[in-house]
Amino acid sequence: MTAPQPAIEDTAVGTDRRRILLVMGALMTGMFLAALDQTIVSTALPTIVADLHGASHLSWVVTAYLLASTVSTPLWGKLGDLYGRKQFFQASIVIFLVGSALSGLAGSMIQLIAFRAVQGLGAGGLMVGAQAIVGDVVSPRQRGRYQGLFGAVFGLTTVIGPLIGGLFTENLSWRWVFYVNVPFGIIALLVTAAVLPRLTRTVHHVIDYAGTLLLAAAATAFILLTSTGGVSYAWASTPIIVMGVVGVVCVIAFVMVERRAVEPLLPMHLFKVRTFSTTSAVGFVVGFAMFGAIVFLPLFLQDVRGASPTTSGLELLPLMAGLLLTSIVSGQLISHWGRYKIFPVLGTAVMTIGLFLLNLVTLSTSTLVFSLYMFVLGIGIGAVMQVLVVAVQNAVPYETLGVATSGATFFRSIGGSFGTAVFGAIFTNVIAGRLRHYLAGVPVPPTLHSSSVSPEILARLPETIRHGYQQAFASSLDTVFLVAVPIGAVAFLLALMIPDARLRDHITTTPEEPAGDASQAD
Repeated sequence: MTAPQPAIEDTAVGTDRRRILLVMGALMTGMFLAALDQTIVSTALPTIVADLHGASHLSWVVTAYLLASTVSTPLWGKLGDLYGRKQFFQASIVIFLVGSALSGLAGSMIQLIAFRAVQGLGAGGLMVGAQAIVGDVVSPRQRGRYQGLFGAVFGLTTVIGPLIGGLFTENLSWRWVFYVNVPFGIIALLVTAAVLPRLTRTVHHVIDYAGTLLLAAAATAFILLTSTGGVSYAWASTPIIVMGVVGVVCVIAFVMVERRAVEPLLPMHLFKVRTFSTTSAVGFVVGFAMFGAIVFLPLFLQDVRGASPTTSGLELLPLMAGLLLTSIVSGQLISHWGRYKIFPVLGTAVMTIGLFLLNLVTLSTSTLVFSLYMFVLGIGIGAVMQVLVVAVQNAVPYETLGVATSGATFFRSIGGSFGTAVFGAIFTNVIAGRLRHYLAGVPVPPTLHSSSVSPEILARLPETIRHGYQQAFASSLDTVFLVAVPIGAVAFLLALMIPDARLRDHITTTPEEPAGDASQAD
């Protein structure tokens, strides 16, 4: 029997409800920027590839952004814990804007990938900063409600991202996909300067530079391995083996350094907290399945169904509607009940079902059925993503709020980076064989790339070649989603292991209530 819950208050560091709402608005502006650029590029990718002639580097336009944001999140979180979060949140906005402007000016695929990495570096600070600053303002119990709003912002950007990307690509240029961030970023910079609380620290601190470099090197090595294995290099080739060895060595060295560091980037004792370790595992697997699979949906809509970039963005609305719905509802229910475990359990189960349904899509699948499948996937994803952050923040002392938040975000992001690279490699390998099968004996023009073609090029192909390409693409995408199904099932099994703890009603922990981990489970 659960004990009666105390009255809920918006406990804040020197803030009232009006101030809290202003702070949340500023944070959601930053989150909007970072989340928008995870999705706005998707509908523009075929046109970018056709313009910059880099089909073989297609997945890296997304992967570079995710990888840079991933490897930078622990450092952003640690710096915020040590010196205060406001100034680093604003610095991340500036870095993000510089990366956005340079991406719009890119003259080659390599340049675009490099500038997307700069964007991702800023995005890492935006993501972890927004979620950690929430912990400075409201209690874990009330945090569920506000994290639900962050999930809604994430869902909104996922809705309008592909749509804006399509509109700009068709009516202006794909370069405006990046330029559009500049005015939003300036607004975010001004708003955050005005309303974010400045929590300063005067104690001398030591930055864990060795841990930062080792973690970045390990993540980069493994992402390169998964993205180039079987595509640029054979799996048993020397470069792949070297990257694998480098990654493993860097991980081992990182653990050793963190055990001895005065102020570690990612304290090893966090992994002894059951909530942190289990939610990190769930976040990694969910990110792997989600980012790895849905990045191909706009390409499917354009290359197989012949949708324009704008139309493909609109046709993704069911996925975003499902995500938006459960993100908001789950956040409200978490604050009302003071419990959270049921949501990642149900969310991962529904997400797995959605991935399986998308595996069934063929050329003849109706738009209604395809929309329903995407809606199911969105329902599942929306019930998981933001809940994991609330659980972690509730389970650790306030002093480690930033590094714990960045740790949870890191594992979700690294899962997304792995997923995008791995599924991209699977897709590239599979479609090459499917093209040989469906276009056997048919002369294929050089404009037909194995990974993606622009809608304009596709429309100019002879009917026989176009139909064969669409069949090859659809069957290859089915394989990607089929591989994602057991990965989603693993996320469900891991979610069952998350402790069912009660959410605290105040920001900081007390000796009587150390943290909301397994010790508080009923």
